[in-house]
Amino acid sequence: MLKYVDTKNAPAAIGPYSQGIVCGDMLFASGQIPLSPATGEVVGDTIETQAEQVMKNITAILESQNIGFANVVKTTCFLADMKDFAAFNGIYAEYFTGKPVRSCVAVKDLPKGVLCEVEIIAYLGEV
Repeated sequence: MLKYVDTKNAPAAIGPYSQGIVCGDMLFASGQIPLSPATGEVVGDTIETQAEQVMKNITAILESQNIGFANVVKTTCFLADMKDFAAFNGIYAEYFTGKPVRSCVAVKDLPKGVLCEVEIIAYLGEV
């Protein structure tokens, strides 16, 4: 049985998708971009401020399932410009201390013209 994630502490989906889905003991979360959950507006104009907001949004998704960053097993990171990799990686490393497996790619464009997006897969059991 699938359970849909719906928390007001993370931005609402801006399209025909959900914030996340729990399937068994795994959480599959949609990519988070640096939107304010309160306003739906983009937060910040630098990679650092946008990455921080993305991490806050991921925190909200994880907390909605009573887990934390240590439960994340896989991330996929999208950057608008690979020149931002070092700065993005610095913020990322502060949160993903468990070093989940990761893919990180530069893409031509991201929704709303943001600089980064991160999606996660997490384990809901004890770590």
